[in-house]
Amino acid sequence: MGQLYAAFGSSHSIMLAATPEDWVGAFRESDRKMPLFDKTGMPRNYDELLAVAPSDSAGMVTPEKMLAAHKRTFRAVADLKRHIEATDLDALVVIGDDQHELFQDSMMPSLAIFYGETIRNAPRAAVAKSDWYRRAQQERLEPEREAYYPVHGGLALHLIEGLAANGFEACSVRAIPADQHEGHAFSYIHRTYLGDRALPIVPVMLNTYYPPNQMTPKRCVELGLRLKDVIQSYPAELRVAVLASGGLSHFVVDEDLDRGVIEAMRTNHLDHLAALDPKRLQAGSSEIRSWIVTAAAASAANLDLKWIEYIPAYRTPALTGTGLAFARWG
Repeated sequence: MGQLYAAFGSSHSIMLAATPEDWVGAFRESDRKMPLFDKTGMPRNYDELLAVAPSDSAGMVTPEKMLAAHKRTFRAVADLKRHIEATDLDALVVIGDDQHELFQDSMMPSLAIFYGETIRNAPRAAVAKSDWYRRAQQERLEPEREAYYPVHGGLALHLIEGLAANGFEACSVRAIPADQHEGHAFSYIHRTYLGDRALPIVPVMLNTYYPPNQMTPKRCVELGLRLKDVIQSYPAELRVAVLASGGLSHFVVDEDLDRGVIEAMRTNHLDHLAALDPKRLQAGSSEIRSWIVTAAAASAANLDLKWIEYIPAYRTPALTGTGLAFARWG
């Protein structure tokens, strides 16, 4: 039988592919163009957020503090990589979002599962030296040539069928066009944590960003509970982990939201996660849904949150940035 043996969580922010110099300087320009929402979920522009920021907000984004946050972040990435490498697994179910990578508004499933034998990641394209943001995005792609990463098609098909029997009809994806590749939520995990390790994954894609069919937090909890059941009904011996890719709050850091989610995961308070206001899960903060699914599955499997690092990575005086988080359940 299958066993949900471990769970993990990792942000995949562009900050994790950017240089220290980008953190200190470049985001001050790019954040003016990001979709920004205040802590009630109302859309705001950069100047509106700056106008209501605390009087000491500039002191929160000094080069010294940002470089310290950068150091903490990449220490956490290295720690999580060691945790994953030390875990004996047969498959890794990655819960992530698709941001107009495989799907467009013309067809946007709420839930999709890829069950082909391999999934492609593309090679990097040439980028102008001055285009720092696109250069950072390219870090999630392959440095020289395309790669085809293994997928546990048997487990993926079992999840599609088992979840359907439990009230979750997923869009089944067997192949992608030759000019497409896995989204950043999955390529970041491959490039950062798996490397040359031939660990088959199962890409589970949530629509977190785009109305009108984002999954509610309550439904995310239900999905996580059913996901655990279906994994453990797999008819062969299989050690499986689930990994949440994305989050936490961004592009405005909401420490209250993030710390509430972390405490709920630590105490297995699924009711708190289910009751989160979807209005607070806008833009990048919407990726918290992947963590809700993972936390619910881990709780159902009696896995405790053993380790978590949280870095509120502010990058402008308007307190834009990302609540970066890295976690292990066991």
